[in-house]
Amino acid sequence: MKKAKEYLDFLNTTYFNLHKTYEDLFWTSYMGDHSVDTQKDKALSERDNFKANREYAEVVKSLMKDTKGELKNRLAQWLRFFNQYQTPIEALPLKKEIDELETWIHKKHGERTEGYTDPYTKKFVVASSVQMRAIMGTNPDEKIRKACFEARESLATDVLPEYIRLVGLRNKYAKLLGYADFYDFKLQKEDGMTKKELFGIFDSIYQKTKYARKDIVKLEKSMPGLRKPWNFGYMLAGDFTKEEDPYFQFDEALIRWGKSFAALGIDFKGGKLQLDLLDRKGKWNNGFCHWPSLVKYEGAKRIPGNSNFTCTVIMGQVGSGETGYNTLFHEGGHAAHLLNSTQKDVCLNHEYAPMSTALAETHSMFLDTLFNSIEWQTRYAKNAEGQAYPFELYEKMVKKLHVLRPLGLNGIISVCAYEKEIYEVKNLTEEKVIAIAKKNFKKYFERSEDSLMFLNVPHIYGWDSSGSYHGYGLATLALSQWRKYFYKKYGYIVDNPKIGKEMEKVWKLGSLKTFNEFVVLISGKKLTADAYLENVTASIPTILKTAKEKIARLKKVKEFTKKVDLKADIHMVHGKEEISSNKKSFEDMSEKYKKWLKTQSIEKKDK
Repeated sequence: MKKAKEYLDFLNTTYFNLHKTYEDLFWTSYMGDHSVDTQKDKALSERDNFKANREYAEVVKSLMKDTKGELKNRLAQWLRFFNQYQTPIEALPLKKEIDELETWIHKKHGERTEGYTDPYTKKFVVASSVQMRAIMGTNPDEKIRKACFEARESLATDVLPEYIRLVGLRNKYAKLLGYADFYDFKLQKEDGMTKKELFGIFDSIYQKTKYARKDIVKLEKSMPGLRKPWNFGYMLAGDFTKEEDPYFQFDEALIRWGKSFAALGIDFKGGKLQLDLLDRKGKWNNGFCHWPSLVKYEGAKRIPGNSNFTCTVIMGQVGSGETGYNTLFHEGGHAAHLLNSTQKDVCLNHEYAPMSTALAETHSMFLDTLFNSIEWQTRYAKNAEGQAYPFELYEKMVKKLHVLRPLGLNGIISVCAYEKEIYEVKNLTEEKVIAIAKKNFKKYFERSEDSLMFLNVPHIYGWDSSGSYHGYGLATLALSQWRKYFYKKYGYIVDNPKIGKEMEKVWKLGSLKTFNEFVVLISGKKLTADAYLENVTASIPTILKTAKEKIARLKKVKEFTKKVDLKADIHMVHGKEEISSNKKSFEDMSEKYKKWLKTQSIEKKDK
């Protein structure tokens, strides 16, 4: 028993340090400082070697024979962890080669010149890929929108030869471990599913919702040019984005997020948060949340962890503020999940396997659906004059965008289908990648022209996120089931502290449970697409009636008026510059950050 405890202490201490070293360097690199890339890759290799160490796994097996109770259960979790990463010795150099190639691609993306050619002046306009995507959804000039679309299409192929090499290396690695290909490897390792099982679910949803594609074709008769990729978002929702923008000014996001989490009873259990939320050149162009210091135990004492999360808000860009709100809720949900863990072994307190993407995303996506709910928006989203988000605007959006509602999951399913096919094709070439990208775009998006949009999805270039996009789809089904359970049980979700308590109960488990076990735990039922399909195929009258009922129910709940205390040490940063912290109070931090945000703009950011 003594040997078992000593060995558990060794495993926890060693892995905690290896993880922290890598994650600190990862954050520095992804925030735009690539001077640490060589160190980062070395640290990642050392962490990978620990995970793949056969001797550690054998010692754990041996100790389990003479151990009982809690210690044996803890050893079993470490064995589960090591089994996820057992790698043939000959595959370790291959993994190192993959890591170095991913770093090169990331650096190339961070250093490249991004922008579009102005169709009128023929001059190059500097604009990030994120900014151009926003312009496509909000700029009234079709020629500008098309120029941004074409620029992003060009960016999609800038590392195509390296991407093809990366796919080949990943497949080689997976086959050394006995899997059909890299997608098969990731899916079975992370979620214990086969491709047949996963795409059985996804194909069923596709078949039950594809009827809406015909409605889009019909709609184009009254909206000429609708199906052009650079027109679609703007013509359907561009006006709404502008109308909504005053209610989602980003300088109010921090305090609204804090109050919303506090009202739900969510906190971070003494952890430290570092938030870097604005776009800038060289910074990774997608939101994420990582945990450099994992929750750990020293004897019986729980030591809080810390979390970094980021996004790419562009101050002054219409619609960008709402993206920032979504990140605070989504990535804040990720942070709360693992900072609330009470598992004694650090292998259960991080975002990597045995944690599954689907399980992790269920928590975070549940909280961004809270922000996107009409009841939250009519309570929290107010313009500069203090006027609440108008129900009339919501009603207009529901009626105009109802045609898209059944197709909502296609954006996720399409990325999965694209990656699945990419890893299955033999002798991959640039021509084949482009053909696969266009074919899947054509299948899942009702557009009049093709696009290489999948090659602009950041996830496909990273080991941990590639082959894992299905997690967002499975999480969408799970959170739909969870929301239905909560509404049936409590009648409301926004500002309901009982919701936070229920979430905390499962957050304490870290990755102790599998995704399927977790779904049954939170909803009492196995995972199905029933709740999701019921929601996305609802009629306009049903949607509006339900929304009014939710708003009326929330009016009976008192608004949160206390000081915000999320039990965390929070730092708002911009690269290596600290803007504000909650050392004095959350409110003071929010006010200082708000003042700083007002000094930022698209023009200043570009300079």
